[in-house]
Amino acid sequence: MPCPWRGCYSKEVRKRVKRLVIQDHDKSARQFFESIIYMVATPDQRQDSVTAASVGDRVAVLLMGYGEVESYDDFANYNEQALNLLTAKFAPVPLWLYPPLAKLLAVFDLHEWQHQHDHFISPHNAIFEQQRAGIETQLQAHWGERIKVFKAFNFCAPHLPDQVLAQIKAEGFDKLLIYPLLVVDSIFTSGIAVEQVNQALAQQFDGVEHWVKGMRYIPSFFNEPDYIALMAKMVETKIRQDLAVAHLPSQTGIVLMNHGCPHKAKGFTSGIDESQALYERVRERLINRYPLISVGWLNHQTPLIDWTQPNADLAAKNLIDLGATALVFMPIGFATENHETLLDVDHIIQGLRRKHPHVTYVQMPCVNDHPEFLKMAATWAEQHVAALLEEDALVVNPQLAIAQAQHYAEHHGHGHSHDHGHSSGHDHGHHHGHSH
Repeated sequence: MPCPWRGCYSKEVRKRVKRLVIQDHDKSARQFFESIIYMVATPDQRQDSVTAASVGDRVAVLLMGYGEVESYDDFANYNEQALNLLTAKFAPVPLWLYPPLAKLLAVFDLHEWQHQHDHFISPHNAIFEQQRAGIETQLQAHWGERIKVFKAFNFCAPHLPDQVLAQIKAEGFDKLLIYPLLVVDSIFTSGIAVEQVNQALAQQFDGVEHWVKGMRYIPSFFNEPDYIALMAKMVETKIRQDLAVAHLPSQTGIVLMNHGCPHKAKGFTSGIDESQALYERVRERLINRYPLISVGWLNHQTPLIDWTQPNADLAAKNLIDLGATALVFMPIGFATENHETLLDVDHIIQGLRRKHPHVTYVQMPCVNDHPEFLKMAATWAEQHVAALLEEDALVVNPQLAIAQAQHYAEHHGHGHSHDHGHSSGHDHGHHHGHSH
């Protein structure tokens, strides 16, 4: 057997090291010397293998959220994007109407945020950055710099998906975990995230092979036991700390708020089923201690659209009718604070307080940057990150897509006509032989 480290050092050095290994009877010493021999054996070959393993062995986690305007000047642009990506999925509004409608909605937004709520600025984007940083810290504690978490907003530059994906590519990442930090999967949440990612990736192909060599996707976490347990825990803690002293458990109403959904979304998944399942699972953890619990949907109340019921306002009124002297509004269908969980819920509470001033109203926060949530959100990503790091790189040439589509069309057309001819000769007899 040829010496594996021949040519690395002088003949005399190799003989001395070999003699020490052969003569040494201690196993650990022998292994030590053998490791030295291996490390110096073929440095060029070993360096090549290390380099090959390192190149492309990094994962970018694309954490996606809606984003909200931080400058009132951006209202019209934000609304037009939302109309195109969201409203178009369920409302019969002609495309030409979007620009003027977006400007009209911006007037109402400005009045609400600036005048009704004293120059309100949404904390959503700042909280989302805290979520991004917290999840990244958790993941990098395990994988180091091989992992980086990027944030993308559906409607807010300079963090639009195409802008962030260009950055990911520029930084040398070639494996991607698409991670909408949205509780339920629907065409209005994860669906538009994937839509925007696909549009961006199609535009970024500039050669024979696409730069993305691996991909995974986390659509939702509505059914994750840890998240459900945290929702119930936050409610129970608040009641115990603030309300239990003055209200019996049977008098403490709980409105578990989901994002409202239209019942019809042009055949797309609207999110109703997952939202309802989330509500039922959180309710199960609370109902034996607190009987008065209702789902409350935060609807947009678009005219001519059939929205989920009861809305949060009606849910609260129903619980008051059943004897609630305190109401807890808990957003379970939202992971990040936004103008809906803040302003819309505040409007509801103010209206209720005018009619029922004797009731105590508690507005709960979303999970936001709660340490337990950041830890579990990172945990949900770990298996997908591990899979991306371990699997072989994809080799995708989008230029072949058209040719492939034509090939399958020709193949299907030939097979279809052949099947008809075949069935005319044999199917009838076979069918009669098995009919009852």
